[in-house]
Amino acid sequence: MIGYTTLGVKNLDAAKKFYTELFDADVLVDVGRLAMIGKSIDQPKIAVCEPFNEANPHPGNGVMVAFPGGSREGADALYHKAIALGATCDGKPGPRIEDVFYGAYVKDADGNKLCFFDFS
Repeated sequence: MIGYTTLGVKNLDAAKKFYTELFDADVLVDVGRLAMIGKSIDQPKIAVCEPFNEANPHPGNGVMVAFPGGSREGADALYHKAIALGATCDGKPGPRIEDVFYGAYVKDADGNKLCFFDFS
């Protein structure tokens, strides 16, 4: 259902490096101030951009982008990979919501909140 999600960033080159390495993906579209990263143009993508209005990017309070881990181990692996790539912890991996939902939370270098999850 989702085509792509866009995150505002301060350093486009650093953001492209972080997200391509985190997801073992490619920059599929690069138009200078915006890049779409993913496995295929037909699948959901993450876009990173310098804001159109040229103001500083800032994450919204309560805004988060969630990526399926495929399993609890997969969510853990993405969490640890993101930390190794320079993200900061915003909630260690663990069960949430009566042990039905498993989540691991980080913030990227620009403060964008990411969740890696599994429904069990």
